[in-house]
This record gives sequence, structure tokens and C-alpha cells, in this order.
Amino acid sequence: MTRNLHIVLLVLAIGAGTGTLAAQSLNSGLRGPTPLNDEGPAPPMAPTRNTSEREVRNYPEQPPVIPHSIDGYQVDLNSNKCLSCHARARTGESQAPMVSITHFMDRDGQFLASISPRRFFCTECHVPQSVTNPPVSNDFVDIDTMLSRAAPGGRR
Repeated sequence: MTRNLHIVLLVLAIGAGTGTLAAQSLNSGLRGPTPLNDEGPAPPMAPTRNTSEREVRNYPEQPPVIPHSIDGYQVDLNSNKCLSCHARARTGESQAPMVSITHFMDRDGQFLASISPRRFFCTECHVPQSVTNPPVSNDFVDIDTMLSRAAPGGRR
């Protein structure tokens, strides 16, 4: 009985030491060398990408990203600055893409004359892009690249 207790305690002690080492090795990535119980300095704000080019989407049904700065845009219950260019009536003069037709549908699939209240707050789905390097390494490969690598007639 005592021998079993000693073995259990030994295993727990080794496991606790391993956990501490693992926690200490997790200081890379977004936190950097800042300990978990400290708050590190805020990183500098990256400049916003500002271009008229449309970004390629990374996955099906991804909302388009905003290719320009939206600093100072008012989007609230009373106003939506985005619609000054992207509203159906304004796209001719602004040359901006029109808001998707899906934004004019209510939850029952009925088309409305104006933007659905569910879709009025653009930045819930659409976000501007920054000019920056990824903060952590990433080996993401989109589905088209994966399919182009696949051997004909089977998996590779």
C-alpha cells in the first residue's frame, strides 16, 4: 500500500515538473517574453492597407475584407458611412461595389427595399486589413492549393 502511494507521488511530482517546463516554454508567440501574470506593452498600430484591389477570399462564404481605411467612419444606429459609397443608389458615382443582395433579405428570406437591420453594422463581418507580418508562424494552405497538389485519381 505504502509502495503504491510512493509511486503515485513520484509520478505526480514528475508530471508537475514537466508541466512547469511546458508552461515556461510557451512564452513565445503573441505574448513574447512577458510572464503570464504581467501585462506587456501594447504593440504599435500597423498602418491600414489602402488600395482599390479586391482581396482574394481565403475560404468559401468569407465576407469581403475592406481594402481601405475606415478611420473616422460612423457606423451606429443613426448612421452608416459605408453606405455613402456602397449603397445601391451610390455605386455609379463612387465606383464602389454594391452591398450584396443578401444584405437586403430579412431572416425569413423576404427581400426588403433597404438594408436589413441584421446587416446594417458592416464591421461585424467586414474588416480592414493591416500592412504587417503575421505575429506567429502560419502554414495555412487554402483548398485550391491543396487540390492543385493532389495527384490525379487519388490522394498524395
